[in-house]
Amino acid sequence: MSEITLRKYHGLGNDYLIYDPNRNENLLQERQIEALCRRNVGVGADGILYGPFFNGEDIVVRIFNPDGSEAEKSGNGIRIFSKYLKDAGYIKEQSYVLTTKAGKTTVSFLDENGSIMRVDMGKAKFLASEIPAVGFGEEIINEAIFFCDNFYNATCVSMGNPNCVLMIEEANPKKAKQLGPYVENSKYFPNRINMQLCQVLDEGNIQIEIYERGAGYTYASGTGACAAAAASHRLGLVGDKVNVHMHGGELLVEFAEDGNIFMTGPVVYIGSITLAENFFS
Repeated sequence: MSEITLRKYHGLGNDYLIYDPNRNENLLQERQIEALCRRNVGVGADGILYGPFFNGEDIVVRIFNPDGSEAEKSGNGIRIFSKYLKDAGYIKEQSYVLTTKAGKTTVSFLDENGSIMRVDMGKAKFLASEIPAVGFGEEIINEAIFFCDNFYNATCVSMGNPNCVLMIEEANPKKAKQLGPYVENSKYFPNRINMQLCQVLDEGNIQIEIYERGAGYTYASGTGACAAAAASHRLGLVGDKVNVHMHGGELLVEFAEDGNIFMTGPVVYIGSITLAENFFS
């Protein structure tokens, strides 16, 4: 395999590597994604953004977790990849449409260099069939579910990817790391699931801790922030504008009259990385 070059960015500490197939000679394989994401012997990242691919007028990105599994959607990943597209000269418009495995997403740049974006994340879906989740009725809203050591009030939300939001009196990293593996791999969720512990601070602020499928504990998540805000909004605990506080920082989540959810947040460019030719050998 010849030498390859990657770009690295983060959104509130949720870091991704970008592998552009148009600027590298080789296609990535699952084992190589795992090797790149290892923090001690690889480059280290919460995932890989693989693209852009072009399908007619569509700009497509594939999103991979550190274990090599493919994710449907990532809010931070969408912002990060959009920043890369602007930096690399693929995008010059103030607004454009990006296609992920979950469908099309409209991204609007709010500053000249593309460091802050507002993303139309679509509508939150609460149907068990959309998650998917088995053993429940049509929707999973404030349902008492037993995980690990206790019953938790759970609301399951699809933001294009599956999320289980647990309303809790105090959201902290220790609890997220303890409980996360049990929720992610629960028998109720055949495709596994992302978990958010959600503490409502007031009608305009929530605090969340995140444990993601195939990644583990993460500093921030765009889809997770939207899912937790949507669950809190559905339960009548917050208003139409919610500041979501996470370990890595804050995102603004807004609810439009038509039910669409908008996420606003930053992206930081870390640098360009060139791998040794024998890295994967």
